[in-house]
Formats: sequence, C-alpha cells, structure tokens
Amino acid sequence: QMRLVESGGGLVLAGGSLRLSCAASGRNLRNYAMGWFRQAPGKEREFVAGISVNGGNTDYADSVKGRFTISRDDAKNTVYLEVNSLKPEDTAIYSCADELPSADRIYYRPNEYNSWGQGTQVTVSS
Repeated sequence: QMRLVESGGGLVLAGGSLRLSCAASGRNLRNYAMGWFRQAPGKEREFVAGISVNGGNTDYADSVKGRFTISRDDAKNTVYLEVNSLKPEDTAIYSCADELPSADRIYYRPNEYNSWGQGTQVTVSS
C-alpha cells in the first residue's frame, strides 16, 4: 500500500494562493491515478481534482474550475494542487488519494480510491 503525506496548507487571506503537495512512498506513483478531495466541518468529503495515470486527463469540481490546478511529477513521486483565488468556502482539510487504474481516466468517488493521506488544513479568512 502506498503511503501518502500532504503538506503546504495554511492560513491565507481571501484571494490568496497555496501549493499543496502529496508525496508518495512505498510504491511508484507513475502507476496510479490520483485525486484531491476536501472535507469541511459538518460536510461530506467532496472531490476537488483528479489526474489520470498518464497525466493526460484532468478534471475539477465546478466550484474550483479556473482556480485550482492539479499536476504530477512522477520523477519526484509527488502530486500537486495549486490553489488560487481562494475563498472562505474553500476552507477544509485537503487530502490526496491513489487508485490503481483500469483505464486512463479520472476517478470521482472516494470509494474508488485505495490509500489516503492524513490531509492538510487550508483556512481562508475573509
């Protein structure tokens, strides 16, 4: 099982930016599709962004399109999430997850993913 560790979260003002990282160990990240999810207090975990195993396909939740960018660096065994133009409603714990894919596509549901990191807190103040 792959171990995933997120970092890069913090407290920012509305309109600010962060770069979240998800470092993998134990397996080669190049064999996995990856996703970023978030969970705010009292809310269910929701899909934020996904990237296919070959990196050719990416997709985003409507609420973050145009503001967030997912990317992967398989040589560094790391997936990134650039978060820009942050809003208070983006406040949540952000977690990455991996899926051993059957196709070069995006996976949207949490139960499709295998390993999860502990998450990194993003707090946006107005």
